[in-house]
This record gives sequence, C-alpha cells and structure tokens, in this order.
Amino acid sequence: MTDQAERARTFHSLHIKGNPIVLYNAWDPGSAKIVEKAGAKAIATGSWPVAAAFGYADGEKIPLELALDNIRRIVQAVDLPVTMDLEGGYGVEPEVVAQTVTRALQAGAIGFNFEDQIVGGTGLHDITVQVKRVEAAAAAVKASGIPAFLNARTDIFLKAKPDAHDKTLLEQAIERAHAYEKAGASGFFAPGLGDEGLIEALCRATGLPVNIIALAHVPPRQRLAELGVARISHGPVPYRQMAEWLEAKARLAISG
Repeated sequence: MTDQAERARTFHSLHIKGNPIVLYNAWDPGSAKIVEKAGAKAIATGSWPVAAAFGYADGEKIPLELALDNIRRIVQAVDLPVTMDLEGGYGVEPEVVAQTVTRALQAGAIGFNFEDQIVGGTGLHDITVQVKRVEAAAAAVKASGIPAFLNARTDIFLKAKPDAHDKTLLEQAIERAHAYEKAGASGFFAPGLGDEGLIEALCRATGLPVNIIALAHVPPRQRLAELGVARISHGPVPYRQMAEWLEAKARLAISG
C-alpha cells in the first residue's frame, strides 16, 4: 500500500497549471511499457482503446473484471503511476460506483476518470445526481487509504460540435466543476473543448487542475500550457493511429 500511496501522491504533484503532465494513453501492458520507455511520467488508459484492444465497443461493454485484470497487469508491468478510465463507474447508483472505485484501487490504480454522461443512454446525469456519485467515489478513495486522483469528467463539450461551444456551455461546465470539486474531485476533465478562450476561462474559473484531450482541433501542448491546462491526455488517438498503420501494413503484405 505504501508504494501505491506514494505513486498516488506523485501523480497528484504532476498536475501543475501551466506545466501540464502529458498522458499518452495506453491500452495494455505492452503499450504501457512502450510509453514508459518513451519517457512518460505516468500511464493512463482510455476506455475506448482498452475496449477495442479486447474486441469490445466503448461504453462499459468490456466486462469490468477484464478491465480490472488489464489494469492489474499494467501496474505490474511498469514502474509508474497508473490511472484508469472507469467511464461511468459501471453503474448509476452511488453504492455501485463506490464498489467499482474500490476494486480499481485494489487492482493497483492510483487514479481514475469518472464521467457524467449517461452510459448507454443520452445526455448527462443531472448535476445533483452526479454530485452524489462523485461523493461516493471520493468516499471510497478516502476509505482505501490511497490518496487516488479522482478526475471528474464532463461530457458537455463532447455532446456538441466544436463550432457550437460557447459561453453558455462554458457556464454549465464551470457549474459542474465547482460542484464536483466540492464533492471531492481532484481534477476536472473537459474532453472535446478546443477553443482557446473557453479553455483559458475554464482554467481560471476552477481551482481544480484542468484536463484537455489533444484532438485535431485543440491547440498544441505549449499553447495549452500557456492557457493554464494542467493535464493533457491523448484519449483514443494513439490506438487509432496504431490501428490505421497496422491495417495499412497488413493490406500491403496480403496484397503482395
């Protein structure tokens, strides 16, 4: 537990506004070791690539037991903090969320993403519902004795096209950031957000370290740092690029 707790504390310390930690998302022990060799300071999984690597669709389709075994193997394979994408916690009820978080920590994770979209449904959980879920996750972390990093994610911006991102959506995101922080979140994840002005405003509005995904429409790393971002992840992009390369090489080999 001491080693796991130390890795958790190290992971917290890597979240610095203006000097973001870069997480180049892995999906299994092999990819995690490659990312570690490249100089990573921590390993993060993404739900989409993990599911795809095992032949499942995203959205909690991969059995939780399999996802947890994968994390356990990744933790054993690398000498870095490992944070897990827990999607929606594999259940709506706070009690289920707490159980899932506890199991992820027992598997060796020192942090996790936890999203507010309704997995398998549409839209987002009402903010009052999601707060209770975040509170349950935070309580499970506290009970474990591991100071894990709870990265509370909002899907507000993913649910709208980039050209529709505006101050109204920003205000909704800030409201959730404040609520999740009060509920015990360690960080705030806003995937899909790429507008420089909105990113900077979000970083200024919350005391939580802000996480942005490096998608095609998102500013480069240095600019995100200047805007106040504390964490940059790459989500499904590495897996998709690898898959495209593999398919192209396979087609070339097969076609002669």
